[in-house]
Amino acid sequence: MGEKRRKEFSEKSKAALFASNFFDQVARAVAGPPKAGYCDLMTADGETMCDLPWQEYPRPQLKRDSYLNLNGKWEFAISSGRQIPESFPMQILVPFPPESLLSGIHKVPGRYQYLYYRRKFMLPEGFVKDKVLLHFGAADQIATVYVNGREMTTHAGGYLPFSIDSTDSLEEENTIIVKVKDHLSHALPYGKQRRKRGGMWYTPVSGIWQTVWLESVSDDYIRRLKIIPSLDSVTIRVDSAASWKEIWIKTEDGIVRKRFEGREIKIAIEHPRLWSPEDPYLYEFEMKTPGDAVTSYFALRTISVMESGGVSRLCLNGKPYFFHGVLDQGYHSDGIFLPASIKGYRRDIETMKELGFNTLRKHIKIEPAWYYYLCDKLGMVVFQDMVNMGHYSYFRNSVLPALGYTGGNDTRQFRTKAVKRNFEKHMSRTIRHLYNHPSICCWTIFNEGWGQFDSDRMYEAAKKSDNGRIVISRSGWFHQKSSDVLSRHVYFDKIAVSGGGRPVVLSEFGGYSYKLQDHSCNSKKTYGYRFFQGEQEFQNALNEVYLNEVAGQIKNGLCASIYTQVSDVEDETNGFFTYDRKVLKVKPEEMKKIAAWLKI
Repeated sequence: MGEKRRKEFSEKSKAALFASNFFDQVARAVAGPPKAGYCDLMTADGETMCDLPWQEYPRPQLKRDSYLNLNGKWEFAISSGRQIPESFPMQILVPFPPESLLSGIHKVPGRYQYLYYRRKFMLPEGFVKDKVLLHFGAADQIATVYVNGREMTTHAGGYLPFSIDSTDSLEEENTIIVKVKDHLSHALPYGKQRRKRGGMWYTPVSGIWQTVWLESVSDDYIRRLKIIPSLDSVTIRVDSAASWKEIWIKTEDGIVRKRFEGREIKIAIEHPRLWSPEDPYLYEFEMKTPGDAVTSYFALRTISVMESGGVSRLCLNGKPYFFHGVLDQGYHSDGIFLPASIKGYRRDIETMKELGFNTLRKHIKIEPAWYYYLCDKLGMVVFQDMVNMGHYSYFRNSVLPALGYTGGNDTRQFRTKAVKRNFEKHMSRTIRHLYNHPSICCWTIFNEGWGQFDSDRMYEAAKKSDNGRIVISRSGWFHQKSSDVLSRHVYFDKIAVSGGGRPVVLSEFGGYSYKLQDHSCNSKKTYGYRFFQGEQEFQNALNEVYLNEVAGQIKNGLCASIYTQVSDVEDETNGFFTYDRKVLKVKPEEMKKIAAWLKI
C-alpha cells in the first residue's frame, strides 16, 4: 500500500472509530439505565429451583446420546456500547430472560442497550466425534455468537432455534460470548411484548430464553426427520448423507425393522392404533446410519374437513370431533416466557385435561420442544399461532371490529417489504420446525388483523408447506376468501355462528375476570371483559356461557371453542389459574360437566 493510500485508510479508520464512539454515546443517552422488572410473584417451582435449571435433553423428537448442557450461571453485562465489554459485572441464570425473577437480574434493558453473555467451558474427554454443534433454543431478537473470539453467526428472530458448526473454533478451554440486540423491531416477530406494558400487552423478553447446548455428531449425521402420517402408514424422510439407513419401530405386534437407501421410506402399520386426546398413542422408533443413531416417535392421525349432518365439520381421524379448548399464552410470573422447570408445562397441560379440555390454542408464541412433546404424549391438541410482526393499530384492529366493521381488502396492508419477507420466512420456518408433532392440528396465520397482509396468498403458502393440517388464515375478523374454517372472536355479544359452508371455530371468547389480590401482579389495575368477585359467581358465569351459548351452536356448525385463558397474565386476571399457578379458580367437577355438554 502506498503512502497516500495508507493516509487515506488511516483517516477513514479514525472517522469510523469516531462515528462508532459518537453513536455509542448517543445510544447511552437515549437508552437510559435498565428499569426494574415488573412482577414479583414466584411460582412454587421457582421457589425450589436449583442453579442448574432445564437439564433435560432439549429435543425429545430427535434424541442422540451426545449432549452437553450449558445452562446455569453465565457472566452478564448490559451496555449501550456495540463492542464486547472488557468486564461482565453480573451473573445471569440461563435460560431465563433478564427481565424475569428467575434470571437473577430482574431488569428491563434500555431501548437501545445490548446484552452480553459469556460462558467458559471444557469439553468432556471423548466427547468430540467429527463435528461439534452448538445449539440455541431461542434468543430474542438478534443474536451474534462468538466462539473463542471468532464471530460464528448472527441470527435474527427470537422464537426459533438455531445451530452453529463450531468444530474448527474449539480448543481445550473454550469461551462463548453472545451479543443480543432487542430493540423490539416490528420487522421481526415480537408477539405481545411492549416496552410500555399494560392491559393486553406484556413485559418484553430479551436475550437467551431457551436451553443452550452442545452435541457431537458424525459426518453422516441425521440432520432432520420429516414424518408424514396417515391412518395406517407413515412416511419418513431422512436428511442425511449416509449411504444407508435402518429404522426400528416398536409396535404392539413387535419390532418392525427396515433397511433402505435413499432419503425416504413408507411403512405400513398393521393393526394401527390412532392418536387422539382420549388415546394419545405414540410409536417409538430408532433411526440408524453407519455413524449415527437417533430415537424419535410418530403418531397415526389425520385432521380434515367433512360434511356431517348438513354442516361442515372438523374431523379427527375421519370422524367429527369437537375441539374444547383454552387460549394458552405461555407466560409465567417468575420466568415470563419460560416456567422454572418442565413441570410447569406438565402441570398446565394435565390440569386443563382434568378440567375436560382437549385443545390448547398456543397464542402468538412458540414454545420449547418439550411443551409440544408433552402435548403429544399426554393427548392435548394444539392450535398453533404464528408470531405476529408489523404495526398494531388500536383503531383499525380493535375499534372498527367492535363497531361491526370486519371487512376490507388486505392486499394493500403493510407494504413494507422487510416485514412481509420476514413474516413469510418465519411462517415457513415455524411450520418446518414443528411439523412432526402430532398434537398440532391447526395453524393460525394472522390474529385480529395484527400485521395482516395478503392473507389469501399466505394461506396458499401455508398449505403448500403443510397440506395435512387445518389452516386458519385470519383469526377473529378481517376475513378474506381463503381459509379452511371461519374463525370468530366473541367477547361482548351473544355467541351465534353461521359458517356459510365452512366449519366454524370460536377462536376466542370469555375472558371473565376473577382477581385474587394476593396472587396478582397489579393491585390497582385489572384487565378482563366481565368482572366477578367470588369463586361461585365466576363458576356460574362459566356454566351459563357454555350451556346457554356455546353448546347450542354445535348444531349450526360450531366445531371448536377456545376460552380465554389458561392463566392470568400480568394485568389480565381472566385465567383459570392465577399467574403464579398457586390457585385454580374453577371447580374441576363443574368444568367436567361442561365438557360433557360439548359433543358432536
